Amino acid sequence: MAVTATLVKELRERTGAGMMECKKALEATHGDLQLAIEELRKSGRAKADKKAGRVAAEGVVIVQTSTDGKHGIILEVNSETDFVARDENFVAFVNALTQTALKNKAQNVEELLSLPLEGANGITVEEARKVLIAKVGENIHIRRLASVHSSANIGTYSHGGRIGVLVIVESENKDLAKDIAMHIAASKPLVIHPAEVPSDIVAKEKDIYLAQAATSGKPQEIIEKMVAGKLKKYLDEVSLMGQPFVKDPETTVSTLLSKNRGKVLSFTRFEVGEGIEKETENFVEAVMSQIQGS
Repeated sequence: MAVTATLVKELRERTGAGMMECKKALEATHGDLQLAIEELRKSGRAKADKKAGRVAAEGVVIVQTSTDGKHGIILEVNSETDFVARDENFVAFVNALTQTALKNKAQNVEELLSLPLEGANGITVEEARKVLIAKVGENIHIRRLASVHSSANIGTYSHGGRIGVLVIVESENKDLAKDIAMHIAASKPLVIHPAEVPSDIVAKEKDIYLAQAATSGKPQEIIEKMVAGKLKKYLDEVSLMGQPFVKDPETTVSTLLSKNRGKVLSFTRFEVGEGIEKETENFVEAVMSQIQGS
């Protein structure tokens, strides 16, 4: 069967692969569209496997709610460079991924990977991810996903696609959830209440304060009071309830919620690449290595 421009166009629309890759796949399969699709998937898998070990610490965080406001998701998708994170193919993939997660109420990345990607003619998210890797030439990683469903107010905030927050707030004031989400994005609390800070973190901080106070030469009872004061200050700083509200630093978040008869039930904050050890490369050494290798 002849490989026509129409056939190439159809294959490109169905797989999202590049025009030349589609043409080559159709030529290799003598114009058989279904075989060509499988050929592209195999090619994508092979290229994805080669790039799987490469660090992907750039990308985007997307946060979105359903039209009825009762379901929300927050999603981090990584690429190796910020350049690819702005690529139209990457952006289209992330948008389709978001709609897939929302529509199916996906609870985690593993579940999301097995779902058919929205608008991709039955191709799963994982297959589409590998096709994208082959197209953009970088490792693409769907790192994490959080999903909530609530009859309370779901607040979201996104800062430049780099930071996203999803929060559930019980309150008659519907704008409060948005304000709390914005605050969390800016102030980065670890927990909602001071009592929720993990005990190992509290113990570590206490040890540091004790070591600092021990050099003061003050009596033990004074040292204990100093340590207790520092520890309380630390717990307030890392818990949402104890933080000064970002829009009004004279008011704590706890006070703001009390005024609005509100209660924060949960929150999730994602920041692109947090916790990923990024590779650093000496540009001069990289160039010299390429010259010597050629």
